Amino acid sequence: MNLRKPLLAIGLLLSPALAFAHPGHDHTGALSGFAHPIFGLDHLLAMLAVGLWAAQQQGTARWALPLTFVVTMLFGGLAGFAGFEMPLMETGIAGSVLALGLLVALAVRPPLAIAAALTVLFAASHGVAHGLELPELSSPWGYAVGFVAATAALHAAGYALARFLPQAAAPLVRIAGAASAFTGAWLLAS
Repeated sequence: MNLRKPLLAIGLLLSPALAFAHPGHDHTGALSGFAHPIFGLDHLLAMLAVGLWAAQQQGTARWALPLTFVVTMLFGGLAGFAGFEMPLMETGIAGSVLALGLLVALAVRPPLAIAAALTVLFAASHGVAHGLELPELSSPWGYAVGFVAATAALHAAGYALARFLPQAAAPLVRIAGAASAFTGAWLLAS
């Protein structure tokens, strides 16, 4: 198997320019909201990791974790629109990339209540950040629809990737979690 192309892609994803991809959105509504989770490395990794982690769970947790994240993030976004500021929000976002990456890398399966509580904590930071970044949008509801749709799509992509990989490739999910955790540690250190 030729690892050159995947390693190049990982290197590009870890480049510092992408870590600070928050500025520059056009702030006009749904497309801007959709772009934010996809083009912000910290958000992208956290959203994919939630899907990967959900796929590693059993029973209700498989759908409850992504749904909890999306709902909590939406309420956090609304709080951010209203001007609520969360202390250490950016640290919380970077920390969520690290923690979710570790949860995936180690395939942790805590009780649903603990997993949901962690998910709420991580999603609140991401949601408030989305809301605060665009306090005077022409269409804040359109923006909210965009970031919710992108988040759900990224969760679904992570879930599908983990669930539909051939059994022989299953360790790649844990490796992806470790790469996310490493990136989260790098974001915290920057």
